[in-house]
Amino acid sequence: MTAEHDVGRGLEAVFNPRSIALIGASDDSTKIGGRPLQFLQRYGYAGAIYPVNRRGGTVQSLPAYASVAELPETPDLAVVTAPPESVPEAIHDCAARGVRAAVVISSGFSEMGAAGQALQQQIGDIARASGMRIVGPNCLGAIGVHEKSIATFSVALEAGFPAAGPVGIVSQSGNLGSYAMRVAAERGAGISRLLTTGNECDVDIADAIAALALDDVTSVILCCMETCRNGPRLVRALALARKAGKPVVVLKVGVSDAGSAAAASHTGALAGSDAVFDVVLRNAGAVRVPSIEQLIEVGLAVSVVGVQRAPRGERVAVLTASGGFGVLLADAASAQGLTLAPLQAATRARILAAVPFASPANPVDMTAQVSSRPELLAEVLDAVAADDSCDALLLQSANAFNMPRLRDVFLAALRRLREAHPARTLLVCCRAPREVAQQLHALGYPTVEGLDAACATLAALVRVGRQAGAPHEAAPGTTAATPLDARAFADEASAKAALAAAGLPVLREATAATRAAALAAAQDIGFPVVLKIVSPDIAHKTEVGGVVVGVRTPAQLEAEYDALLARVAQNAPQARITGVLVAQMAPQGTELILGTKKDPVFGPMVMVGLGGIYAEVFQDVALQTAPVSEAQAEAMLRSLKSFPLLDGARGRAKADVAAAARAVASLSRFAAAHADSVAEIDINPLVVLSQDQGAFALDALLVPHAPAQHTQETEQHV
Repeated sequence: MTAEHDVGRGLEAVFNPRSIALIGASDDSTKIGGRPLQFLQRYGYAGAIYPVNRRGGTVQSLPAYASVAELPETPDLAVVTAPPESVPEAIHDCAARGVRAAVVISSGFSEMGAAGQALQQQIGDIARASGMRIVGPNCLGAIGVHEKSIATFSVALEAGFPAAGPVGIVSQSGNLGSYAMRVAAERGAGISRLLTTGNECDVDIADAIAALALDDVTSVILCCMETCRNGPRLVRALALARKAGKPVVVLKVGVSDAGSAAAASHTGALAGSDAVFDVVLRNAGAVRVPSIEQLIEVGLAVSVVGVQRAPRGERVAVLTASGGFGVLLADAASAQGLTLAPLQAATRARILAAVPFASPANPVDMTAQVSSRPELLAEVLDAVAADDSCDALLLQSANAFNMPRLRDVFLAALRRLREAHPARTLLVCCRAPREVAQQLHALGYPTVEGLDAACATLAALVRVGRQAGAPHEAAPGTTAATPLDARAFADEASAKAALAAAGLPVLREATAATRAAALAAAQDIGFPVVLKIVSPDIAHKTEVGGVVVGVRTPAQLEAEYDALLARVAQNAPQARITGVLVAQMAPQGTELILGTKKDPVFGPMVMVGLGGIYAEVFQDVALQTAPVSEAQAEAMLRSLKSFPLLDGARGRAKADVAAAARAVASLSRFAAAHADSVAEIDINPLVVLSQDQGAFALDALLVPHAPAQHTQETEQHV
């Protein structure tokens, strides 16, 4: 099986097994070992159920078996709730019998320290050796809703079983996943799958996403993610979902420093940089949301609207029977990046013809007149829906759907609208009884309570629609490179020489070991020049007086050369001195900071932002996975808040953006090609000259990978 299709393999045995063994099954349905068996029988799983308990006998009215070896057939799935010290033996027995998958609900593994980690390693090794897929350990389990395959003890099933539908939920946290399933079901979403991955000894969050991407009954994937243990696998999984046309909506927890620390403790893997996750998810076409509530609302909305009917643009028409609510919605929509575009004159005329007292601007205040006559409401809705100056409609009503007379008026108008405009996106912002919301959902209208939540959900639908309609630009490939000489890491001069060989633009320069050599270099380069100390022990040259700019004559050079060495000897007496760099003086331009850093999960990242003395103040940077194309690099530059400085703001000359983009792309290719040896690259500044004049790296630092260090991962059971 190819690496592309390896991710997500084998999990159909979890969601659609022909038979299930419950290892550690208990007769007490209140215990963790008893609840999966109780749920399977209560909700009507159609396959064979085999309780496994060392005592045999009968468990919850079913014949029990003392071991997996004694089962009358090989089950597709084993659900393991045995004590942790017994789990490796149980998993070994399952593998020997040919069981296709196991869900290990038991806790007491890596979240408990070294002894638990050793037990977890044993069951992971069995999975890799046998090919059996193992979910967990220390997880809440899984559910195949359509098949009523239940491998969980979740209390979310005690009150009822979710209706079957297209929404799949994957989560590293069991409680987050089960909560999302329960609330989404209460909101009217039909659920296809729930998979919680826990400690991820084998099946990880990438497997979970990929499995649902390949699943016939899932059309939208909701993901609660704490961290990622394997970046390339996650990228492949998201690519599978994108190829299948299934939106992935991601709640990535651990945004704050405190949250990241908690996520690392919970999952037993260091949480990567949140900014890096943001880039990876955006590149993959995933829709990231900031809260569990929005995850549920967006998932419901996508399942109701469908990917093909999701709006492709951010122009929204807001309709309400209250001017005050219209103003609030206009503010909320703008905060989400939505645009309230002016309606066409013909549209406004139709609105006024139907309701003379209406305000036909956008937002449209229909007034209370529409509450008495459904044909008036239908006419206003039809007029706005027929206007191609808006991409979606947002209808707000505070009370209509809770009052039988008004409810019938609104439902009748919305039915007529759907018949006339079957592909039109309309989101209803309202409070409504569940049965009324279900009627609206059946018509293809998602419902959201709350103005801010409604606008956030509509903005997410726009992102889904744009991803569905946009071609995916693949990242440029990485070519193998000759290993770097260790001297490339020695100092600025050697770093710039290595980067220049890879296509990064630098000015003319030479390293001189004597005053006479420095003078000869300056005369060859041409005055004015810059002098810089060259030392493997001095990273910040200006702090030790190791830089002189604007050297214009031979006499000045000789004096400054001696003075520079004297200052450095006084300020950094232990530093080894290689020489003095004599460099061409750069013309005036806009300074950028450019660099790369290897993320421990996703590999090299390239960054560009405003340079000079304000870089740390404004924190205006763009980040992307390396390598990038020149077009992608230019998009990074244009995304900067400070881009107007490059684009001729306030009468400035336009900068050579194309040259800056080439420099970003060249550096990204270098970082990707040398990812095994280079941990970090720092170029500060990259000076960008006027249009068609180029861009040049004035300083550079290459940081090698530190020797590998063993990190003890500890987990805390949550």
